Amino acid sequence: MQIGPYQLKNRLIVAPMAGVTDQPFRNLCLRYGAAMAVSEMLSSNPDVWDTDKSRQRMSHAGEDGIRSVQIAGADPELMANAAVVNVQQGAQIIDINMGCPAKKVNRKLAGSALLQDPVQVKAILQAVVAAVDVPVTLKIRTGWAPEHRNGVQIAQIAEDCGIASLAVHGRTRQCMYKGNAEYDTIKAIKKNVSIPVVANGDIVTPEKARFVLDQTGADALMIGRGAQGRPWIFREIQHYLETGKKLAPVEMDEKRLVMLEHLKNLYALYGEYKGIRFARKHVGWYLDQDEQRPFRAEFNRLETVEEQCSMVERYFDEIAQN
Repeated sequence: MQIGPYQLKNRLIVAPMAGVTDQPFRNLCLRYGAAMAVSEMLSSNPDVWDTDKSRQRMSHAGEDGIRSVQIAGADPELMANAAVVNVQQGAQIIDINMGCPAKKVNRKLAGSALLQDPVQVKAILQAVVAAVDVPVTLKIRTGWAPEHRNGVQIAQIAEDCGIASLAVHGRTRQCMYKGNAEYDTIKAIKKNVSIPVVANGDIVTPEKARFVLDQTGADALMIGRGAQGRPWIFREIQHYLETGKKLAPVEMDEKRLVMLEHLKNLYALYGEYKGIRFARKHVGWYLDQDEQRPFRAEFNRLETVEEQCSMVERYFDEIAQN
């Protein structure tokens, strides 16, 4: 798939997820075969840029792969300015968020709330595309409620405004993350525009990836929650798409190395206090099984880097001995 001048090596993209797709996670997914990873959402409000969180999200030092940065907001001028600033900081692609269903985003009439206002959608897209010389992409949902799926209309506006590719999550804003993603709207969008369309939602296995590509005719897949604690899902999906066969489950030795590397990179990025807290949720995803609840409960009480790393090491040592 081509996005502006950038030819992706395959059809697999890491979805932007606030509090998840930081640089350590993005680099890990890229190493395991993702063609591109979109950054965490950045507010277009410059008043919040002078914070540790925003500075970390706007920094691309040590970044692997194509640097795609997602921005969110409802004011065309602020969105255009945010795009310019992030390109100056090293963004190679600007992605616009019109898919986030979170209340704190939608209260500001940003994210998926914008799908209710096609006129404002057009104004934002035109402003951002005109402001930068890099490709601008867009992420949306199928509409704002099941009875108001206007994804095709929004997609056509996006194409007319010069959007380079469009990612579509197969739920409406009202659906949040409940129920099952539906792919008929994505299929209809693909039939009605000529720009690349990326399907997103509930892609958690290689078989589901194949199904969604076949069902929608999409040019690529965007994987979010399916990669939490499973960065190797991109390797598994790519192998399945190429061969029709499933890879063997990841070996425990490899899982140990990946987890420890991930934790150390979190500590390096956020410092000990914040890194320890970010590590808790990632370890929970890596070990998300009922029989491991006691481990997670104890791990979440640990307060030092050394304790966390030692507990992970002991966990895998015990598995190796059994």
